[in-house]
Amino acid sequence: MAFIIHTIVFALNACKQRVSLRIPRSENLLETLSRLSFWKLIAVLFCVTLYSNGTTARNNSDTTYLPAHELEIARLIYDHNMHSTWGPGRPWWSIDWPEAEQHFTDGVQRYTTIDIAPDSRHIRLNDNALFDFPFLFVQQPGRWHLQTDERQQLRKYLLRGGFMVVDDFHGPQQWNTFYEVMREVLPEYRIVDIPRGDELLHVLYELEQRTQIPGRRHLYNTGENIAVQMPHTPPRWRGIYDDENRLMVAINFNMDVGDAWEHADDPVYPIAMTSLAYRFGINYLIYSMTH
Repeated sequence: MAFIIHTIVFALNACKQRVSLRIPRSENLLETLSRLSFWKLIAVLFCVTLYSNGTTARNNSDTTYLPAHELEIARLIYDHNMHSTWGPGRPWWSIDWPEAEQHFTDGVQRYTTIDIAPDSRHIRLNDNALFDFPFLFVQQPGRWHLQTDERQQLRKYLLRGGFMVVDDFHGPQQWNTFYEVMREVLPEYRIVDIPRGDELLHVLYELEQRTQIPGRRHLYNTGENIAVQMPHTPPRWRGIYDDENRLMVAINFNMDVGDAWEHADDPVYPIAMTSLAYRFGINYLIYSMTH
């Protein structure tokens, strides 16, 4: 309680000029608040809320951040490119959030002993806290636009041991957008198909399937079963390896693993595809923690 009162006092001191508030030394906070008119009290609460939100936003980029869990997924914040709109009600980088992370981390807790945070941490490449996260999740990289300094920072992150998973981008135009960025980030490394014997596919679950994991919007109920009509094929599980054959970037192309996580509780979404998406995700996590 004392901490809460101290926080409110600090916030009031930061914005008391806006509400013409004075706290006499002879009074405590509660006495002062009890003297306020209704509208002035509302102004105080509004001011404290703004201050609290600002403090939270600053803490989100605090480079001294200490995670409370063994593993926390980082989700990349980026600006969209000139060929893309802002997004369907939200920016493209946040597609499928928060349901995808909530359902997936629940599955990680059920099927493994990994102490994982229940939500992702949203972070930009120019935030040095990026290097505290071994797993970077990127949705819709076919729409991203990275500045020169962001591309340089991404290169440092990957070469220092970071692991990036890109998901939910489709067709030649979005592939070219992703490829042009990665060609500048890691010009000396090729994008290749992940071979069947790769450790990523066997680190926990044996993943021999190359089934196309669809977006929810591409599922159709025919009355007898659920049909999948993805606009682009085939699905490609690709990657970028470093000189020691460590996978730095895992690429889900013409697939939507995030949707499979997001709609894990949707009776229309096929259980087999959600299960496959969970297994791939968990293998990704374990690989990021051990490589």
